[in-house]
Amino acid sequence: MSSTLLSVSIALLGGLLMTRAFKPLKLPSVTAYLIAGVLIGPYFLGRLGVEGLGFNSSEAVHQLALVADVALGFIAFSIGSEFRLEDLKKTGKQAFAIGICEALVAVLFTDIALIAFHFAMPDVLSLPQAITLGAIASATAPAATLMVVRQYKAKGPVTDILLPVVALDDAVCLIAFAVSFGIARTMISGSVDIISIIVNPLIEIIGSLILGAIMGYILTQLEKMFNSNTNRLNMTIAFVFVTVAISKLSFNIGPVHIGFSSLLVCMMLGTIFCNICPLSHDLMTRADKWSSPLLALFFVISGAELELGVFGDLAIVAIGIVYIAFRSLGKYIGAGVSAKLTACPPQVCKYLGITLLPQAGVALGMCTIAGNTMGPQGDLIRNIILFAVLIYELFGPIFTRMALTAAGDIQPMSDEVKYRRKNMLEEAAQMLHIHRRHR
Repeated sequence: MSSTLLSVSIALLGGLLMTRAFKPLKLPSVTAYLIAGVLIGPYFLGRLGVEGLGFNSSEAVHQLALVADVALGFIAFSIGSEFRLEDLKKTGKQAFAIGICEALVAVLFTDIALIAFHFAMPDVLSLPQAITLGAIASATAPAATLMVVRQYKAKGPVTDILLPVVALDDAVCLIAFAVSFGIARTMISGSVDIISIIVNPLIEIIGSLILGAIMGYILTQLEKMFNSNTNRLNMTIAFVFVTVAISKLSFNIGPVHIGFSSLLVCMMLGTIFCNICPLSHDLMTRADKWSSPLLALFFVISGAELELGVFGDLAIVAIGIVYIAFRSLGKYIGAGVSAKLTACPPQVCKYLGITLLPQAGVALGMCTIAGNTMGPQGDLIRNIILFAVLIYELFGPIFTRMALTAAGDIQPMSDEVKYRRKNMLEEAAQMLHIHRRHR
């Protein structure tokens, strides 16, 4: 227990110190956290075998899966606040169209490229594997995107439509994966399972939205019992924990599987809460500040989970490069074309697709399902996605920052603000010097 606590402490401190080390390079904090995770993970400090100094094995990292679940719950809860009715009236239709189009175009491009790869090298990549990888291509990681937006206080037309689009990705990805994965399993087994392809994913999406809406309504009613903002904040935080826990429940009714997507549930929780609770804006701002260390720890742990061993297999690297290239192209073209068709501003058409490149949690969850179901074929899918996630998580946030800066959503620090900060630091140094002289 003490070694785990020490590992968590080192992970958080290492991530924070890495942001200072990378500050001259102007890299996003999320990239620094991920690199810190790699350094304290099983491939670097973990190899020393010193208890508590780093994560000695993948199993040691996986023991902290609870942190990832809770952090993703708060991320989804925060993104849900982007679905305020007054904002949806302005960008709702555009975000809906773009979210569906960019996800499906990414699937189409990746499918075409990997199916062509299959026909060129059938012994390396099978057709079911190609189709499954194509479906996973639709997923976008909301965590990295949200962290970049928060760190640089991004605000503008691209940011306004980016977060709703990222939120919609989860629902589109669930359907795309269920259909494609069902087809892939049919190719392997020779039997068609309509329930797995159509019924289960629809139940998961609809059930998640209903559960999130109910929890959002209950949270709003419970907030009325308290007059103190501190107690209201405590209630909000506790309710996100409860919602994450409930969304992990699953059971079967005959051949039908009843399960929930914790991301969708927590997004709907945030959406309902921010639309019917008059104090939601202040409470969500406070909750975001409270969860900041939790999110930093989440990204450090995510970095420690990245398996560098995938670089040792040339086949995985080759397929991974094709996957990354065509998924990225699909995201960019799909977002750009749909943005033009929905009359979005020019900067949205040009830069939105670049901000949709990060990929992590949802994609890893899907490749785990494939690994558990497809046997050896699933192992190859898992390794390819691990390779892609490693590249996307390290470089995706950098491209997101560059795109938001080029679009004008991230404003450089003005000379006036720099002058004020410089004066404040000088005054603090003078006061400290005077204090020391009088001691």
